[in-house]
Amino acid sequence: MDETRLDKIEIKELEVFANHGVYPEENVLGQKFVISATLFTRTRLAGLTDELSASINYGEVSHMITDFTRKHTYKLLESLAENLAEMLLCSLSGLEKITLKIEKPWAPVGLPLKTVSVEITRKWHTAYIAFGSNMGDKKMYIDNGIRGLAETKGCRIEAISDYLITEPYGVTDQDEFLNGVLKMRTLLTPEELLVRLHQLEQAANRERIIHWGPRTLDLDILFYDQEIIDMPDLHIPHIDLHNRDFVLVPMSQIAPYLRHPVLNQTISQLLDSLLNKSENMAK
Repeated sequence: MDETRLDKIEIKELEVFANHGVYPEENVLGQKFVISATLFTRTRLAGLTDELSASINYGEVSHMITDFTRKHTYKLLESLAENLAEMLLCSLSGLEKITLKIEKPWAPVGLPLKTVSVEITRKWHTAYIAFGSNMGDKKMYIDNGIRGLAETKGCRIEAISDYLITEPYGVTDQDEFLNGVLKMRTLLTPEELLVRLHQLEQAANRERIIHWGPRTLDLDILFYDQEIIDMPDLHIPHIDLHNRDFVLVPMSQIAPYLRHPVLNQTISQLLDSLLNKSENMAK
């Protein structure tokens, strides 16, 4: 998603009387909160058609913010902001990103101040996940893993490649794999997404005994937006994807023109290079 092409709809200083705070009396007596929201979306179609259905209704959003803030109780402004942002992103079609600022002008700090506030920005991210299995009912393990990911809060599956039968990679003395790739939208951070993938692997009784060894379910993050991450337990883009035809072939089905942020080549170009390399080695 090119964020430079997004437009903004702003709701400024919406006043809501609600019950949030660390102190019990705040949750009982309530107080005023002032909420501002910047909604990042595309307003081009609405501008051309003059149809409200093509945009985000700021009146409706104002009521959603008010209702949510009144119906829930949190100790921290951070929790209110996080959960409110998630609700709006999951509920509003066309909302790609949101900045929320929640002010608490009556904060009980015992000092003269105008207000305290928390401001966060959250958005939908695009991730590509490789999946594979070569033990037991391979398709069942993969289907269950994808279903579990689709049912995860803040996750939406957008495309799934064909399931491909492939030869094992690395350790070759094992059964054939069933492999593929999916595209998803998520509100999870890369670290949170990795934890969720590991949970789904564990639900399939995945055991990490031999590197590149047999497994009931393997789920790997290939890309996360255009981010480049190098951590001890997380590398994005996946450091070896350009050498794996069982990744590039299904990726070429659902995202042939996606560009690798490090190698600066599209998936189609990476696949062509790998196939040419394999042909030259075979000669």
